[in-house]
Amino acid sequence: MNDDARFTAHKITVLLIDDQAMIGEAVRRMLLGEEDVEFHSCRDASRALDEALRIKPTVILQDLVMPDIDGLTLVKEFRARPETRDVPMIVLSTKEEPAVKAEAFALGANDYVVKLPDRLELIARIRYHSRGYIALLQRNEAHAALLESQKRLTEEVAQAARYVESLLPEKLTKGDVLTDWRFVPSAELGGDSFGHHWLDDDHFAFYLLDVSGHGVGAALLSVSAMNALRSQALPNTDFRDPGQVLHALNQAFQMDQQNNLYFTIWYGVFHKPTRSVRYSGGGHPPALLIDGPSPGETKLTMLESKGPMIGAIPELEYGQADAPLGPFAKIYLFSDGAYEIVKTDDQLWPFGDFIAFMGQGPFDDPHAPKMDALIAHDRALMGRDDFADDLSMIELTFRP
Repeated sequence: MNDDARFTAHKITVLLIDDQAMIGEAVRRMLLGEEDVEFHSCRDASRALDEALRIKPTVILQDLVMPDIDGLTLVKEFRARPETRDVPMIVLSTKEEPAVKAEAFALGANDYVVKLPDRLELIARIRYHSRGYIALLQRNEAHAALLESQKRLTEEVAQAARYVESLLPEKLTKGDVLTDWRFVPSAELGGDSFGHHWLDDDHFAFYLLDVSGHGVGAALLSVSAMNALRSQALPNTDFRDPGQVLHALNQAFQMDQQNNLYFTIWYGVFHKPTRSVRYSGGGHPPALLIDGPSPGETKLTMLESKGPMIGAIPELEYGQADAPLGPFAKIYLFSDGAYEIVKTDDQLWPFGDFIAFMGQGPFDDPHAPKMDALIAHDRALMGRDDFADDLSMIELTFRP
């Protein structure tokens, strides 16, 4: 609804509360010809509140001297009701009385007029106070509409997050490769997704991607790219060759066809016979290889992602590299939401501190997974539980 439509929905509505019929008729005549002004009068002060709730005035003109109820008491009652608390009130008096005027303003009156004023003055006061109240109503409606829109968006994002999570891979608890993962979506939902699967008896693919931006659009692109990898739907592509895979993704998901969204990715393939990993990356954080002769004797190696992001420039070639795996090897893939956090001192957590944290053991305690320790550490650094961006991480253990 535009501003003009909201304004016309709130016509200037005057409620006069005065026991004298002559005053009611005089005000009615003053307002004749004002097509945008609707006039109502109430001579019975005991019915004034009910009448105000019925007609929803944008301004109330109220006499201070009435037989059934004191005018100042009625002002106080209007201000005590949530429905009429903010309605402008112009009190009418037969003479200037500073003490009465001060008390009326103290109880919540907006204006004080000695009756009856000049027609032009009365209309000006009515319009002035009504405009302010109508603006308040419009702001309240806009705020309510915004809250409702935010509620719907939050529900849509939550549904999208559940959908993305339903597509994430089943954790492997037996076999040559064991997998575990954590997915903590942000309130706005980023574009994280990941997967892993055997390509054949000897090759195991694993990958994590992160779409730029937030919201349902980013999530949908992320799901589309993940489905292309999982179903091996990229034409003329050997999915055992990471460089080919990234080249094909770059061709299939150009930004100008994806609402100017792009994504980063790290893609690796484990070759079981040689116990090695071939990998390639496009604009993504490096994977972390934790390896050594035993869980207590390990070192951390960064498997760098050296290629550009996916979708920016067509026809790009992506290089690849190989990493041998020792008898004890773990690889961690993660999105930048794992470390790009603002600490309680309003400073970013340095990437080097994140690497140092990830390089610290133990790595073989089933009761204290490294990923859970990281999430708890992040939350402690931020001083809150929610994340500004999706946090995704996969842990792969390659059994000897």
